[in-house]
Amino acid sequence: MAETTVAEVMAELAGLEDPKAREVNERHGDDHGVNLGKLRAIAKRLKTQQELARRLWATDDTAAKLLALLICRPKAFERDELDTMMRQARTPKVQDWLVSYVVKKSPHAEELRLTWTADPDPVAAGAGWVLTAERVVKKPEGLDLAGLLDVIEAEMKDAPERLQWAMNTCLAQIGIAHPEHRARAIAIGERLEVLKDYPTSPGCTSPYAPTWISEIVRRQGDKPKA
Repeated sequence: MAETTVAEVMAELAGLEDPKAREVNERHGDDHGVNLGKLRAIAKRLKTQQELARRLWATDDTAAKLLALLICRPKAFERDELDTMMRQARTPKVQDWLVSYVVKKSPHAEELRLTWTADPDPVAAGAGWVLTAERVVKKPEGLDLAGLLDVIEAEMKDAPERLQWAMNTCLAQIGIAHPEHRARAIAIGERLEVLKDYPTSPGCTSPYAPTWISEIVRRQGDKPKA
């Protein structure tokens, strides 16, 4: 089978460009017009191709970067390479996919979590808090949950948007996964009122932490502490 070239992939992505999709995506800060379902179909066809992924990433085209994240081998990246990629990501969707599909599966995830959480760049710091929220749920051993709540209580209210969302997610996950911290997590959310008025579609759970915590706990058959 002939090797797929970057030029071939870029031509295919260009052919999928949809002005209406671009308009919607640009409202969220994402500068591409490719339907993500169609992008995933290309990835499924290409399968894992690490070198092609690296070359697609190097184009700095958002759709190409998203595709690169779907066909790469997460454990093949070095720590510094992933750090550089985070700073090159540029758009929210690329940042989200990089963390969710690549960094979380990397042996360097914990080191990057610690590095990014303390980073002055709010995008990198937000990525660190996303990784922290993941650990809160899946591997909380060794985390200072009370200390995390201290930081959230002190800093979330005035944090830049993406960092604020990530800290809020961490707050909610602490409240959901750790009953001993639930009352405090809910109290912090109620006092800060972050995302309290965020518009939520019918059937969806509000991102407002007290509502989010209470709803998920209810579904799990547990009762939130008073």
